[in-house]
Amino acid sequence: MPNAMRLPAAGVFLGRAQIAGIAHPLVVTVRGGAIVDITSRHAPTVSDICEMSDPASYVRSAAGKTIGGLDDIATNSLAAARDASVPVLLSPADLQAVKASGVTFVVSLLERVIEEQARGSAEKAAAIRNDIAELIGHDLSKLKPGSPEAMQIKAKLVERGAWSQYLEVGIGPDAEIFTKCQPMSSVGFGADVGLLPVSTWNNPEPEIALVASSAGRIVGATLGNDVNLRDVEGRSALLLGKAKDNNASASLGPFIRLFDGEFTVDDIKKADVHLSVEGEDGYRLEGSSSMAEISRSPKDLIAAAMGPHHQYPDGIVLYLGTMFVPSKDRGVPGQGFTHHIGDVVTISSEKFGALVNRVRLSPDCPPWDYGVRALMRDLAAAGLL
Repeated sequence: MPNAMRLPAAGVFLGRAQIAGIAHPLVVTVRGGAIVDITSRHAPTVSDICEMSDPASYVRSAAGKTIGGLDDIATNSLAAARDASVPVLLSPADLQAVKASGVTFVVSLLERVIEEQARGSAEKAAAIRNDIAELIGHDLSKLKPGSPEAMQIKAKLVERGAWSQYLEVGIGPDAEIFTKCQPMSSVGFGADVGLLPVSTWNNPEPEIALVASSAGRIVGATLGNDVNLRDVEGRSALLLGKAKDNNASASLGPFIRLFDGEFTVDDIKKADVHLSVEGEDGYRLEGSSSMAEISRSPKDLIAAAMGPHHQYPDGIVLYLGTMFVPSKDRGVPGQGFTHHIGDVVTISSEKFGALVNRVRLSPDCPPWDYGVRALMRDLAAAGLL
């Protein structure tokens, strides 16, 4: 499957890979259509590189060894067709905390309110969606959180009886920041992503995720799938952890694109993020969202997540949220979209390439059994610490 990753020709890319016969993950980059191992005592982890003053310059000039062609390794990374003798890609994050920001696009706020009002019932969602749209209209794209206009919209929804925790973080002054998964537990390009077996209403969330150092300096970004269980979260906001943090429910990749003279945070603000879902039943869903419509700036979201009030000594990966919530019916009219096992989800953006994952149930995905303790043990045994 050549070019499944759609990686742009330009850019400085940082990631991780696993190769047969080596216990620890490799730190890798992409050069001339090949994947190059740049693991060293100086930088045995991705986190170490992200702590440098100029990560892109280091990666661009670091000595390394080619481990295979980009297309071949990308193809072998697809969970359905892996050959243990060929390297596979991993999530590009390792020691960083993996957090997420929610309801960062005002245009998707109503879907969160609808989830809560429907109490996890897809059947009720369509009627509630129409009811609220008649009340306040459809176009909220220019609404700024905390503004007088935002407070007026909130007042209308409260009057209707549609007050929601999501209103507070969607149009109020404070951003929602939550833990998506533990360090070392995210999955990468080609891996299976997991759903809880109890969920019957769920969807992918195509996002850009920022990568920041322990000092809060944004050094790059990657693509992410913040897999979401709409019925679980819709029953209660207090079930957010159950809806969001499960085995293989956080996907990142294919690589971190590091900031350099050609790629900056401004490119993130202008990026379009595309989603496609292809089902074994012939179903196909496509959509896109524009980062230009995010209601809180990427820098403000990093500042909300970390600073004097909260430190992350190994850095942070922060999902920025999505405005795309699929509502196209899949089967029964009025019940909207939900995943089927075997769906192939592709999240892509011009500056990052594509992140491809297959949907399974969380218990059927490979268990997370390689954590920080194992990484430190294996790096030490290899003489890299």
